[in-house]
Amino acid sequence: MVEMEKNANKKSKRALLLLNVIFLAIGACGGPMVMRLYFLHGGSRLWLESWLETGGWPVTFIPLLIAYLRRRRKEGSPAKLYFMGGPVFVAAAVIGLLTGLDDYIYSYGVDRLPISTVSLVLASHLAFTALFAFILVKQRFTPYSINAVFLLIVGAGVLALHSSGDRPEGESNKEYFLGFFMTLAAAILYGFVLPLVELTYKKAKQAITYTLVLEIQLVMCFFATLFCTIGMLINKDFKAIPREARDFELGETTYYVVLVCSGIVWQGFYLGAIGVIFAGSSLLCAVIIATLLPVTEILAVIFYKEKFTAEKGVCLVLSLWGFLSYFYGELKNEKEKSDQPQTPEAEIPQAISITTSP
Repeated sequence: MVEMEKNANKKSKRALLLLNVIFLAIGACGGPMVMRLYFLHGGSRLWLESWLETGGWPVTFIPLLIAYLRRRRKEGSPAKLYFMGGPVFVAAAVIGLLTGLDDYIYSYGVDRLPISTVSLVLASHLAFTALFAFILVKQRFTPYSINAVFLLIVGAGVLALHSSGDRPEGESNKEYFLGFFMTLAAAILYGFVLPLVELTYKKAKQAITYTLVLEIQLVMCFFATLFCTIGMLINKDFKAIPREARDFELGETTYYVVLVCSGIVWQGFYLGAIGVIFAGSSLLCAVIIATLLPVTEILAVIFYKEKFTAEKGVCLVLSLWGFLSYFYGELKNEKEKSDQPQTPEAEIPQAISITTSP
């Protein structure tokens, strides 16, 4: 009975992981593309674009409401409205403020640099995530995960060979390098945020269920949006939106469609990221994001007519190789664990600890 419950929990967690990988892929590839579309056709409000990265947080109420109604049907009036405790709320709020800062720094980089260069710089976040994961959550490295990190970083280095040819026309050296270093700062900060989320899961003095993960996502994005809202008020972005919409090269209606799509797509990114950390680890989340960066490059080639060089092709191959290396190592490690004989006493607490839903 315990073994059946354990296998069911594994299958449930794998399905949850796959679902969040899909959300993460849509957000990681679509978010920068929609943001770049905004800047290419006349958009210039950095705080507005930063706000949109987490401004879709009310969308999270939909799965939370569905989960509550299911609990209400099963448990009746005693069903809890929410599960988040005070310490987890404070941690999520702090991470949210850091995320808001990261959103602004990233938007600054996207405004100054082409997608290909942004992808190059952001790929370095994998190294920072690995470092902070080792420090904060004692991430265990295997030869396969080390190989994956190495290949993905080498891929980013290969992209660096052509980055100088991507400088936008008419942009000064100061603007270009400021955009470069701001994007690097965004990579470092997000490399810190991912393990910090995992540390919150580990240190929480309560059961971490997927419903609680959604609540953490809601609080994080709310405080990130609040941070960016203050920036918008100071910069008077709310007053500038109607004027910018009228001057948008693709038309006023398209302007608002771009803003809405940006908010929804970026919400998929953050929802997928915290879900992958919950079902996997912060390092796995970083590996997936780094793997998707060359895909974003290909999309930029298709939609924004950026050049697809040999370096980008090599980077794509190395990224896929690193991605497959990581997952092969995880599957091999899981198989070795399943082949080891376990006593009933060891199985029972393990079955309880992997429960993923309330």
